[in-house]
Amino acid sequence: MVSIARKNLFEDLPRFLVAQAGIMFAVSLVTIQTGLLNGFTRSTALLIDASPADIWITSDELVHMELTLPLLLEQVNQANQIPGVARAEPLMTGLGRWQIPGGELTPLRLYGFDPNGVLFRPGQLQSGQLADLNTPYNVLVDQGSLNSLSVRGIGDRGFIGNLPATIVGITSDSQSITSATYIFSSLETAKAFASAGFSSSVDCRMQPDGTIQCTTLYEKQDQPLEGVPTPEPMSSADPIQYILIQAEPGQDIEELQARLEAAFPNTKAWTKEEISQATRTYWQKRTGIGFILGLGATVGVIVGIVIVGQILYSSVADHLKEFGTLKAMGASNRMLYGVIIEQAVYMAVLGYIPGILLCLGLGKWTMASQGIMILITPSTAIVVLGITLVMCVGSALFAIQKVTRVDPIIVFKA
Repeated sequence: MVSIARKNLFEDLPRFLVAQAGIMFAVSLVTIQTGLLNGFTRSTALLIDASPADIWITSDELVHMELTLPLLLEQVNQANQIPGVARAEPLMTGLGRWQIPGGELTPLRLYGFDPNGVLFRPGQLQSGQLADLNTPYNVLVDQGSLNSLSVRGIGDRGFIGNLPATIVGITSDSQSITSATYIFSSLETAKAFASAGFSSSVDCRMQPDGTIQCTTLYEKQDQPLEGVPTPEPMSSADPIQYILIQAEPGQDIEELQARLEAAFPNTKAWTKEEISQATRTYWQKRTGIGFILGLGATVGVIVGIVIVGQILYSSVADHLKEFGTLKAMGASNRMLYGVIIEQAVYMAVLGYIPGILLCLGLGKWTMASQGIMILITPSTAIVVLGITLVMCVGSALFAIQKVTRVDPIIVFKA
């Protein structure tokens, strides 16, 4: 029976290649849509997952990581005094806009943190050092965002609002697909960038020779300044969005959460897993993106079923006499079903392999060039293989119906 299945499958090579192209398309569509959903969901909480903090304190109005109400910097010092807290660090977020001479504006999501701290990690540092962020107006960017910022790497400069920004490090695995381009800096620099262009009294521009010239905005006569003004230091009344907490060894996390929430009214103390899941759930379910990507995967399965079903049905129709001969020789319906199902399995495997390889290559390319993650995990690959087998074997059921009605007398007809 194996030889019959192979003979039917490879007898008409053009038809076989068309069928495999259809299956490969279906596999690619399902895998890419599933990978995009996985990558999209994972990317929304990359910064949370990378942090070694045990607890994240934020407003109890938090919707997701980038949408919450502010706290005050002075609360960080208060948190350090609470029993069970080994370390507390601030994290602030804000909005900005990036521009280079002759370039287009790019929206930014600013992240300000303590470069000397240990509870916030801006992805995986590929080049540069976090300590360089202690110098005012130095920033880190994700390698997938270089194109959107129209820069090439370390040493390149641009402007955030009307203040200069120098790239001193490249990070990876930090950018969310859903957000504006991430910029990481010290707290003081992030504060200056967040207000640049709105309340700043200094306008800095890059000159043709590469130097930066700053002038005051509120004076009638623009007087060049000597160098770039130092950002104002943080004050206890400055807003931040998160307080990152490291618990003391052996401390019960739930007890510490309750203690922190009691100490800071109108706040919520999340574990890292809780705030990560809340962020993912928001983007996956409340925005409808999960439904759209899942719909794309469903369309891929339907396309594959139609193509494979049509090919198998045509193959059976072309070999009705052969199936009739087998029936006349005493072959059972079960044996004939085996031939058709075996054809379907061959088609599934031979279409799956190039399809999944294409998706893996595409995933690497999109991550390197666009910063878009198509996350294809081993479990995803196994699930897609199972879907492909079910798709092809399910399509074979249509062809099996025709074999069931084959009359052996067809062998003796002219």
